[in-house]
Amino acid sequence: MSALAAVLALVAAQRGAELVRAAINTRRLRALGAYEIDAAGYWWIVLLHAGWLASLAFTVPLATPPSWTLLGIYAALQPVRLWVIVSLGQRWTTRLIVLPGAPLVRSGPYRYFRHPNYAVVAGEIATLPLAFGATGIALFFSLGNLGLTGRRIRLEDQALTSRRTG
Repeated sequence: MSALAAVLALVAAQRGAELVRAAINTRRLRALGAYEIDAAGYWWIVLLHAGWLASLAFTVPLATPPSWTLLGIYAALQPVRLWVIVSLGQRWTTRLIVLPGAPLVRSGPYRYFRHPNYAVVAGEIATLPLAFGATGIALFFSLGNLGLTGRRIRLEDQALTSRRTG
């Protein structure tokens, strides 16, 4: 198996497991009275991530040797990603879900950054394609992610403003 095929299989498995966990958390949060912000916008995020992986799978030759340094940077982002997920616990989801009355999470990476997950995702979207020489994919999907994430952060901040000031 090529390095690209192995990495894409691992990333797809990771994302699949995260989607299962996110769905479980989303159902639990909704049962507690949480509501979703921007359900329609969520599908653009899904499309972006699926397109990112598919573009790597279908346009980068399998035999392309990786930049081990860039692949190492991508790998180094994974513990931070896990730190975010663990810090949010049962409140972690891939959707914008607001649980009324719940305090903001201020532990883990949230002690240092307001949106650490979005920073990790931005790094992943840029770094993985670059590790296989796919500069165009890195640029295209990074720009798409920047637009979608900027919008998402605005919506999230609007929904959580009272908790930051209150």
